[in-house]
Amino acid sequence: MDYIVLDIEFNGRKFASDLPMEVIEIGAVRLDSSLRLVDGFSSLIKPVYFSKLNNFIKKKTGIPQEDIDHAEGFPQVIAAFRAWLNRSETFLLVTWGGEDLKRIVFDTRMHKLNDADWLAASYFDLLKGYIRYKNVTNDVSVEAALADLGISAEGSAHRALDDARMTAEVFRKLFAELDLERTQQYKDTYTNSKERRLVKSAVRTMMRQNKSPDWDQFVEHYLTGKVDLTDRRKAAELKAYFAEEMKTSGEKRP
Repeated sequence: MDYIVLDIEFNGRKFASDLPMEVIEIGAVRLDSSLRLVDGFSSLIKPVYFSKLNNFIKKKTGIPQEDIDHAEGFPQVIAAFRAWLNRSETFLLVTWGGEDLKRIVFDTRMHKLNDADWLAASYFDLLKGYIRYKNVTNDVSVEAALADLGISAEGSAHRALDDARMTAEVFRKLFAELDLERTQQYKDTYTNSKERRLVKSAVRTMMRQNKSPDWDQFVEHYLTGKVDLTDRRKAAELKAYFAEEMKTSGEKRP
């Protein structure tokens, strides 16, 4: 089993445009079963929509515009990345959070490519592993985790290959403490973290008040005017999340 530590950088205007964010760089390192760094993959990607990097992204990543201008497109780069991945007989993707695989899936679909391999790929969210190890609730950056673990950061933060290397150092440091059975596969979601936190917070409030409303009552009292439930997929997802939170909170009650 090889471990592929993956990082991506992406470009766009998440809140200022309806156009999609796009992957502009993929970086990854391969660790063998002994956690030795075997090789790496790195490539810039020329975006379709925002061909000019915005000032925030240029400052954050340090990627020169001329390098992006001469980069290959997503279809060519993702094919090369797949070929590189397949040098391993078996592998597990390791990411810091779930955004990296999500963005690859989104761009694969945007370019009308087959997403089956990415949907079937298993990945381990090292951010969640680190949070469980430290017994904290707040998300942290890779750089903060390195500092906390006493690991010297090398390379440039927010460049995909360097971030993948730094993430790999955290993975190696914590390997013996990680439950690698907690692998995941990409799943389409229709709610965002803010909406899920709202449901979780409301359920906790209800439990403190010894209330146990059904879903329709919950929507009326806690979600109306705050969450748009016209999308049936979102409504179904939040309803399932509500049921799970009710069950979990109920089990924790004395």
